[in-house]
Amino acid sequence: MSDEPGRHRRARGEIEELPSGSLRVRVYAGIDPVSKRRRYLTRTVPAGPGAAEAAETVRAELLDTAGRQRRPSVRAQAGPAAVGSPAAAPVPQRTDGTAGAERRGRRRGEHTLTTIARLADVSVPTVSKVLNGRPGVAAQTRSRVEALLREHGYRRPELGTPSAIVDVVFYGMQSNLAVAIMHGVEQVAGEHRLAVGFTDARRQLSQGRFWSRDLLARRPTGVIAVHLGFTSEQHALLRASAIPLVVLDPTDELPLHTVPSVTATNWSGGFEAARHLLDLGHRRIAVITGPTERLCARARLDGARAAMEAAGVGLEPRLLRTGTWFSFEDGLSLGQDLLRLNPTPTAVLCGNDLQALGVYEAARLTGRRIPQDLSVVGFDDIPHTRLCGPTMTSVQQPLTNMGAAAARMVLALATNQRLPQTRVELATTLVVRDSTAAPGAW
Repeated sequence: MSDEPGRHRRARGEIEELPSGSLRVRVYAGIDPVSKRRRYLTRTVPAGPGAAEAAETVRAELLDTAGRQRRPSVRAQAGPAAVGSPAAAPVPQRTDGTAGAERRGRRRGEHTLTTIARLADVSVPTVSKVLNGRPGVAAQTRSRVEALLREHGYRRPELGTPSAIVDVVFYGMQSNLAVAIMHGVEQVAGEHRLAVGFTDARRQLSQGRFWSRDLLARRPTGVIAVHLGFTSEQHALLRASAIPLVVLDPTDELPLHTVPSVTATNWSGGFEAARHLLDLGHRRIAVITGPTERLCARARLDGARAAMEAAGVGLEPRLLRTGTWFSFEDGLSLGQDLLRLNPTPTAVLCGNDLQALGVYEAARLTGRRIPQDLSVVGFDDIPHTRLCGPTMTSVQQPLTNMGAAAARMVLALATNQRLPQTRVELATTLVVRDSTAAPGAW
């Protein structure tokens, strides 16, 4: 519909000012099963000082009613500008060949928007603003509404027409990993003519912005959270707003029991890396790990420790260093610390490739040669591992495949399909190059 004078467009539904000054509220309610024509719910609010607020209340009520009445429809509106944004993007097809997701009706005993508003002692439009991430709600009121949504397990019966976009949320855009993951997501999303957008949650938080509310306002088809500590509150808010969520490489345990996830076999990767060094004859093996509050860091460390204990070596406490982040700076400073020991380690197993590159620099600064004096193993297998000298032995994560798997899962959720499994682990592969050799081989 055109933006003509007197007509106020909304994300869902519209409020039109009539010549008399009254406001007509109209909400799309699906396709009539008999006539096959569009149905609308309409109500007129009399003119007056409180007409605008009353019309917003009526709009929210009609949307709630429409959510219980609408039949399945095709979600095919174009989303906001994003990577690979198409002109028009139908929702992914169901496995049975029917387009779009079935709209979830309100089950008996479930709470409605009106119920939540009454419990919170606020208006229905205020609850609607919280669900849609819109401003204009006091922080204390927003927290109270969000708490009630979680407490009563509210979930909006229908989302209307979401943006035709899969939103990928990173906590820090580490380009070497993010690009590969985004390629995988785009491969799957592109097959369904959906765009791919991204958000850097760490940057938004540093700017005092609420990235989760921005997601609600954009209303994407689905969200993939990468390397992100998702709080139970944030998850509950997305769930209440009926936005599907999949976590890629989750950072912590909660709320994994309710959120589908994709990860790599980090424990096996750490085990294979340590066993490779053991098979070469190394016994003084140092380990630089990432922050141990991260699941992947703990799994890689546990895998390496298990391999060394199985070989009867064990990981000496003095040879273990914990990084504050998976960074080059960690590898450089902790690598220099390890190389000051007497005796020095003959090999260093790193939490990721950036740390390993830092150890390369630490070795150069202290006059050690790789691999003649020191073997080094990384993790991730980013492109730089093949460009540095000597080329780096690393554990390869299938990052592109992980992104694709997460995209398939979130699009299945968007069409109300049951996932065959809610936790997917993809295999890592040890890639042996020139940075490892037997100790004292030269």
